[in-house]
This record gives sequence, structure tokens and C-alpha cells, in this order.
Amino acid sequence: MGRSERYKKKRKRRRTWKILLAVLAVFLIGCGIFIFKLFNDVRTTINDDLHEDVSAIDTDETKEKVDKKEPINILLLGVDERENDVGRSDTMIVMTLDPNNNQMQMVSIPRDTRVEIAGDGRTTRINHAYAYGGSDMAVDTVENFLDIDLDYYIKVNMEGLSQLVNAVNGVTVQNDLAFSAGGHSFKEGTIELNGEEALAFVRMRKNDPSGDLGRNERQRQVIQGIIDKGASIGVVNKIGDILDVLGNNVNTNMQFEDMRRLAANYRSARQNTSSYQMSGEGRMINGMYLMIMSDQEIQKTHDMIVDFGSN
Repeated sequence: MGRSERYKKKRKRRRTWKILLAVLAVFLIGCGIFIFKLFNDVRTTINDDLHEDVSAIDTDETKEKVDKKEPINILLLGVDERENDVGRSDTMIVMTLDPNNNQMQMVSIPRDTRVEIAGDGRTTRINHAYAYGGSDMAVDTVENFLDIDLDYYIKVNMEGLSQLVNAVNGVTVQNDLAFSAGGHSFKEGTIELNGEEALAFVRMRKNDPSGDLGRNERQRQVIQGIIDKGASIGVVNKIGDILDVLGNNVNTNMQFEDMRRLAANYRSARQNTSSYQMSGEGRMINGMYLMIMSDQEIQKTHDMIVDFGSN
């Protein structure tokens, strides 16, 4: 083989690797044309379909934190939006990512938590914040309630959760309570869930002795399952389905570049996960069930989030 031919082959190999490294590391398979198209499809879906800013979050400050690899807080909103219903955020989780110590924390706020709705003035259930003022008011209310700064939010329509679980070929969860719901039976132990089963799994609470606390734990498990599956290269051939589901059911203040930086700088945070469920005293006030959080519980949760990664 001549020197010229060998040189040409070396140049071709280098060009192929440059294309591969330009996209998310998780998609290190396939030909250059497929990956280039995939890159543009992902960017278009995120920037055009998913992106929705909220005034409560300073995106410039967040970008500085991400560049410095500082711990960041993401509010996860699981909203049950059904036909002719504006919806309420039945799931509210503050997820903190700490890449320097390879850890992630998820703190659940019960939907019945009694708070003053930011920008509205009414004192009622925290899940009403979304119904009154959408993601912006929900973000503002959580920040005021816990005295924390949120860097991103991700809102997921719970109706779309079923499609998303199917798009990643199902999830694995550890079930601590045998029960039946939505026409499905769930045994104790490690179980595999498809989309329809996952939706029934996370919605059940009336037959759970722990009520919302148990349901929130199941929701965290399904979210973790989706994250784990979505981060694997095994779903690369399902990326089109995943993008369709995300575009129809998810909103976030992240843009494509934000997600790219998170994938590069915060991926290690998944290695060690912990969770906490806020708890308080349930009371009936003016015919409405509310969970009253003590000042000590609010302060404890604030400290858990603010100090995460500092020890």
C-alpha cells in the first residue's frame, strides 16, 4: 500500500471520529450521516418544542454554576393534565446534582403541603401553584417556601409518562407494597413495568398506608428508571420515539446547549443517589386536607438542599 493511500485512510478515520465526538457520547454508534441527523433532530426538538423560560430563574447565573461544576437544583413537576383541565402538579421533586462528589439527591414535596402561593397571596395546597400560574408560579412558590434557588425546571405531563416508559423499553423498580390498581397487579420485589403499568403504579395512593408519601416514592423510582434507561446506549434506536414523546409532553427552561453541558459535566452525579420525603401534620382546614410543615422540617429540608455537596 502506498504512502498516499495510507495518508488518505488516516484522514478519513480522523474525520469520522470528529463527527462522533461532536454529538452526545451516548450515541457512539452508527454512521456519520445518521448521527449528524440525530444531532439536529435532538437540538430542534429541545429548542423549539421543549424550551419554555420562566422569569423566576436567572439562566445566566445558572450557566456560570454549570461551567464551574457547582451543585445545581432542578425542580421536577409531574402534572396531571387531562382533557379540559389545566392540571395540578401532583409531583414536585427538587433534584440536586453534585458532580464533584458523584451524587444526586431527590427531595419530594407532598402535593397537599400548605404554603402561600407566590405572586397570588392565597394560602392553600402547593400543587395549586401550577394551576394558578403555570410553571413560573410553581417555581417561584417552591423557591419561596424552601428559601432556595432553582436552576432549572422540567415539567412532565403524567399522561405522557406512559409513552416515555415505553419509549425506553420499560423500567425496573423495587416495589415494597403488593397492590392492584388500574387493572394491574403489582407484587412485592423487583418488577418490570411497561408504560401503562408505570402510570397505574405511580398514581395509586388510596390503598397505600403511607398515602402521598408512598406514591411519591414510587414516582421517584419510575423517574430514576427512566433516567437510567435513557442514559444507556441500548435506546439509541428508539431516539425518534423518545423525541416525539418529549416534544408533546415535556417543557423545560433548558436549551440544547444546557443539556449538552449537563451531560458532559454532571453525568457522574447518577452514581450515588439518595432521596427524602418531607413530612408534616395532616389537617382539615375549611373542608380541605392540608399537610402542615413545621418550621423545623422546612429548615431541615432547606439545609439538605443548600448544603448538599459541601461536606
